[in-house]
Amino acid sequence: MSSRIEILNDGGFRSDGRKQYELRDITIDLSQQGSADGSAIITHGLTQVMVSVFGPREAKMRSQTLHDRAVLNVEINVAPFSTGERRKRSRADRRILELAATIESTFEPVVQTSLYPRSQIDIYVQVLQQDGGLLQSCINATTLALVTAGVPLVDFVCAVSGGVHSTQPLLDLTTLEESDLPNLTVAVMPRTRKVTLVTMETRLHVDRFRDIFELACEAGQTIHKEMKRAVKGRTIALVGAMDTGAKHSSVDPDVLMEDR
Repeated sequence: MSSRIEILNDGGFRSDGRKQYELRDITIDLSQQGSADGSAIITHGLTQVMVSVFGPREAKMRSQTLHDRAVLNVEINVAPFSTGERRKRSRADRRILELAATIESTFEPVVQTSLYPRSQIDIYVQVLQQDGGLLQSCINATTLALVTAGVPLVDFVCAVSGGVHSTQPLLDLTTLEESDLPNLTVAVMPRTRKVTLVTMETRLHVDRFRDIFELACEAGQTIHKEMKRAVKGRTIALVGAMDTGAKHSSVDPDVLMEDR
């Protein structure tokens, strides 16, 4: 059956003008969001996700606490305007629950939960816009939100989606590409080079799996550089603000009284 769209033309360009291995533009905003301990807004192309982290803090339900480590609680809310369907998804939606469980299992071996026994870390994911690569966006935004919240991690977690068109591997798929191609999402820890997640929702031939898997791992290193740059910029801004505050607080109060 022929594709409804031209995934890859004769010139090697995709429907949005990218080459087959090219990632979409990434923008990262680590500014404070409300009362969250850490937050991040990440945009992969036209997919945008906001994550807020609260904790570690006392668990709401004592029956869910663990005496030797913290519990991760992931909740996802999809804005009705995030897709063209205008379909409102409840938190009990099967797709939402699966996505939350995947994020939770991805970060359980990465977050150093043993440092916070009998506590809970709440991760709230808000999907603002969707155009493919939703899981990778949620994972990358969660990593950044945990970092800004000061939650100790073994390593960053960087995720990217990939698929195969005929025999050609593609990276960072859009919605149109995901609906037409066998695809997977890979999450890697760049420093340790360990894989925390490989998930497929469609069949992928075993001969093509290795190629796309290796490409996705390499792309994770590229995303890691962007994430590190954003965290470093945020840290420099905070240190600068602290220095400015310290200079103001070191002014002699007698001088201030004279000025008044």
